Amino acid sequence: MTDHTPSASFEQVAEVSANSPTLVEGLPGHGLVAAIAVDQITDQLELDHYGNIASEEFPPVVTFENGLVQDLVRVYAGSDPAVMTLESDLALPQPAFEPLSRCVLEDLADEFSRAIFLAGAPAESEGEIGSVTGVGTTEAIKRDLVDADIPVPDEPGLVGGVTGSLVRECYQADIPAALLIVRSHPFLPDPQAAKSVIETALEPLVEFDIDTTALDEQADEVQQRMQQVAQQYQQMAEEQGGQQQPTPTGMFQ
Repeated sequence: MTDHTPSASFEQVAEVSANSPTLVEGLPGHGLVAAIAVDQITDQLELDHYGNIASEEFPPVVTFENGLVQDLVRVYAGSDPAVMTLESDLALPQPAFEPLSRCVLEDLADEFSRAIFLAGAPAESEGEIGSVTGVGTTEAIKRDLVDADIPVPDEPGLVGGVTGSLVRECYQADIPAALLIVRSHPFLPDPQAAKSVIETALEPLVEFDIDTTALDEQADEVQQRMQQVAQQYQQMAEEQGGQQQPTPTGMFQ
């Protein structure tokens, strides 16, 4: 029997002259914090559509926007500031984690200088919503977090799902990466948590300025627009016994 290893491939669709950009991951997860925040960043900075990632392990669906069909998983990039973003219109199933992570490392790692990953974790009280902590894959990244006044937890923990897979690949490949863990609403898409991680963590780390007014003014609209993705994510997490959802222990359990 032939051993078939699932794979993913990157297709570049445009030239972007970004000098060692920072990759910011925005894949759907708990509270859709990463997806909402990175969608706002991509729009605000008017990043160019740099390429697409495809895999047979991705859901067999097609998405569209503004009357045009588009790939499910896309990469955007810009040069001023030097930023690259990774986005998906749907939560990805567990079999897609490894091929996507390998593709990012093999096909994109030479393009970016460091990576920032976002993981939502259920807030235990309303006052915790939007609080951010961070961990790094290197001592230098940990110092960057401290210099940006982002709390670094003393307690041990873990993060699973696609974000955990990506961070693990970066760590094993000695690629500088930060993981930002954001407390968000336990059940709903959370624009306020997305706003918080932009303002308190991403802006000082990446040194850009993002107008988050829309996340206040259009909070209800953003929640409604993201609700279908949130439901799909929750259903997938339940089917996979919680493997999809980041599950930090210690401070988050």
